[in-house]
Amino acid sequence: MKLFHKAIPALLLAGILSFSTVQASAQPLEAEAPIALSAPSYLLMEADTGTVIFEKNADEQRQAASVTKLMTILLILERIDAQQLALNDMVTVSGNAAATTGSTALLDAGAAYPVEDLLRATIVASGNDSAVALAEHVAGTEPEFVRMMNERAAALGLTGTAYVNCTGLPAQGQHTTARDIAAVARAVADHPLYFTYSSLWLSNITHPSGRVTDLTNTNRLVRFYPGCDGLKTGSTNEAKYCIAASAEKNGMRLIAVVLGANTSQTRFDEARAMMEYGFSTYTRTQVISAGDLTGYQLPVVRGARNSVDIAVGKGLSMLLRAGQAEKLRIELRLPESIQAPLPAGEQVGTARVLLDGTAVAELPAVLAQDVRLPGFLEGFVRIRELWR
Repeated sequence: MKLFHKAIPALLLAGILSFSTVQASAQPLEAEAPIALSAPSYLLMEADTGTVIFEKNADEQRQAASVTKLMTILLILERIDAQQLALNDMVTVSGNAAATTGSTALLDAGAAYPVEDLLRATIVASGNDSAVALAEHVAGTEPEFVRMMNERAAALGLTGTAYVNCTGLPAQGQHTTARDIAAVARAVADHPLYFTYSSLWLSNITHPSGRVTDLTNTNRLVRFYPGCDGLKTGSTNEAKYCIAASAEKNGMRLIAVVLGANTSQTRFDEARAMMEYGFSTYTRTQVISAGDLTGYQLPVVRGARNSVDIAVGKGLSMLLRAGQAEKLRIELRLPESIQAPLPAGEQVGTARVLLDGTAVAELPAVLAQDVRLPGFLEGFVRIRELWR
């Protein structure tokens, strides 16, 4: 098997999102936080690839207060997208939901509200009564909805999370981790409807009685940090001050999770500092796209053509620091030749992507065209050429 090296062209296509991605590395890009942070647990992640930029105690199990509602919100969004639930469906608020303590939307027991109002109140103002009302509407009871939350957590691979309620109110046995919260946040960010509400700074709901409740976003970064459009805050005596924040700039979305901060302002300051570092240091770059030609041709034995172009079968997206793009190379591992017939897309080797000499990904090297057996005329010409 021959090895070929090729510099990846400088025409790296940044900001184009229609490509396959290689699974992000389990290791963070930076061994420790490059900025001063005081929270006991945090994580900064690029949302699309799931690449972790840096973290601290990201697998430590902690209570996260109302950040728990991200899973509640996710289940509602998934059912809306699956057309199992509509925004104009009416939800009758039970006495149990209306009596929920903590932050609420002051819902009236026995009154009916559209799903949209309850979802908006849950996302913007962290309404516990709204969350319970939605949970009971979907599952019949909050405990049954919690079962669904834990089932979804298992499907997402959340190994450090256990839900006991749908609100995040203090409960024995309820816990999660910064890494698991980031995973839920990524799933929520896949639903554009979420940002319709999470990006609102002020809103309100009109109760059936005509009474109006003003809603103010609990996430101050939505108003005070350009690009921030969600996700969720939370605070209790047990959890202290927590936030999962998301912002998008230049085609890249970052998720910052801060758990256990000592003050409310600290969580906002540190989440903002984390995202500012990420945006100022890294660029989301499409290194290579599925189907891109490598510039190499492989000899063909007994085929209708003498050689065939080699392409990559998968694309690769990475976070790169300034200047790193020039240090990317591709190393092809190919056989001496191939024998017809073979279809386009057939893997015949590998394409290793090297960054400053270190392998960062391995992609399939595939045939860019069909390799057919020669027809009668082509075969006759080949025989004549061999006898010359």
